[in-house]
Amino acid sequence: MKKTRGFEICKGYEDKDIKLPIRKTKNSAGYDFEAAEDTVIPSFWKSVFANIKNVFKAENVSEDYKPTLVKTGIKAYCGKDEVLILANRSSNPMKKGLILANSIGVIDSDYYGNKDNDGNIMYAFYNFFPFDTVIKKHEVIGQAYFQNFLIADNDAELNANATREGGFGSTDAK
Repeated sequence: MKKTRGFEICKGYEDKDIKLPIRKTKNSAGYDFEAAEDTVIPSFWKSVFANIKNVFKAENVSEDYKPTLVKTGIKAYCGKDEVLILANRSSNPMKKGLILANSIGVIDSDYYGNKDNDGNIMYAFYNFFPFDTVIKKHEVIGQAYFQNFLIADNDAELNANATREGGFGSTDAK
């Protein structure tokens, strides 16, 4: 059977009881993703108040202000004209104070199997509750949707022939 699009468990997670994403109902558009491990997502406000003297200094971007990456242990394969879009779970903001740092996640087809992390899909969260939030292993953290995308007429002129060299956030790395 020819593989068109789907999910696999990443290298290093084969024996970690990782579940492949599923659609919960026959009319669901998105595949539900679970956390691969327990993860604490610190309160953004606790970080702000703990570092109040540095909050307005742009040169002091602390690790405390960066989003927390929640690993899934899952990689996705799809066609070269397709993308996997990550979305937050609709209940996360109200129940857990969690928002996606990048509003949506974009998993390009060439992220699959990359040399840095084998294509491990991660959700980047900020926690806006005044207390830390704990995500438990196997907890549904978000959804993902496969979509086609279109290419502009002058795409080749715009240097779209580069190849991915790494994993998460690597397309902008110099």
